[in-house]
Amino acid sequence: MIAEDTAEPTATRPVVRLRPKAEARAIRHGFPWVYADELVTDRRTQALAAGTICTLEDDARRPLATVTVNTKSKIIARVLERDAGAVIDRAWIAGRLARALELRARLFDEPFYRLVHAEADGLPGVIIDRFGDLAVIQPNAAWAEAMIDDLAAALAEVTGVQTVVKNGTGRARGLEGLPEETVVLQGAVTGPVAVPMNGATYMADVLGGQKTGLFFDQRPNHAFAARLAQGARVLDVFSHVGGFALACLAGGAESALSVDASGPALDLAGQGAAAMGMQARFATRQGDAFATLEALAAEGAQFDLVICDPPAFAPNKQALQAGLRAYERVARLAAPLVAPGGYLALCSCSHAADLTQFRNASARGIGRGGRRSQLLHTGYAGADHPMLPQLAESAYLKALFFRLD
Repeated sequence: MIAEDTAEPTATRPVVRLRPKAEARAIRHGFPWVYADELVTDRRTQALAAGTICTLEDDARRPLATVTVNTKSKIIARVLERDAGAVIDRAWIAGRLARALELRARLFDEPFYRLVHAEADGLPGVIIDRFGDLAVIQPNAAWAEAMIDDLAAALAEVTGVQTVVKNGTGRARGLEGLPEETVVLQGAVTGPVAVPMNGATYMADVLGGQKTGLFFDQRPNHAFAARLAQGARVLDVFSHVGGFALACLAGGAESALSVDASGPALDLAGQGAAAMGMQARFATRQGDAFATLEALAAEGAQFDLVICDPPAFAPNKQALQAGLRAYERVARLAAPLVAPGGYLALCSCSHAADLTQFRNASARGIGRGGRRSQLLHTGYAGADHPMLPQLAESAYLKALFFRLD
């Protein structure tokens, strides 16, 4: 049952204040976060429940914004509204959702996309992926966890979806001090959801799969790879549910081999290929990606297009150097598998590795693999994954497309 609206009157809202050395101007100009060392954290502030909605003031006690506070997080406050008197309730959420929906309706002919991309869509820490009449919410900030019933109700009201799933898993929730939980909030889930994208059909496990069940962010990179794949032999490593492989088959590939460590993910990829009527041109190979790349080289395998889309090897600064070495190793092992004149696509979803670092690691790996390369194209997440300009330098998804001699 959906709860009643949980907004609090602004007159009784707690007040939190920036320290004198904090940069209030950044908040005024649209920066969405306050870090723990920028906020006065007296006993009153420390006692606030995670996700409490507060009025933020600068060090001179001038109102700055309406924020949500979580003292357990390094991002101690997230800006909800630059209006310090804003009422944060179900109607406010519905307004943000309607704005997000209007953009996606312009971008896509069918309702399969990322509907809400956190801060950039004005709902900090909230991810919502839409799969037709089903939607998956990832409430990755404490305020969204506290208002999950309002989020679900507003989502159904604005979009008309019949089923709403809460996916409460992942590293981001751990950083907020939130427990892991996946539950169906409205409607029912009877099995994998068929998702049309780039002419391919994907099967998304919205309850047990990675993230929300499918990676919509790679849509434009799938499309670019498909253009290179006409008549090609394709190898898709770290394939998940067949992301690049199925798009390439839809684009006219001669054959596609998906490699992944997850048997269930490869089963879903096979179901997608069958739904497309292309199972005869599709094969899977379960195993560790690095070991499989080495085994394919030992077998003398060659492909016209090789794509490697690994998980985030560098999710934070502490893992950066090890992550860059892993990206270099992927490129070194993949390059020899590309036939002369063929193509290699290398992807990174690591926030900590910027484009220059990732590109340099990839180029080193290709060179160490004995190949010369020509960089053709750099891809990013699609337009349903917008970014705030203030955070654009931290764009997480990068896809590099090379032609190899």
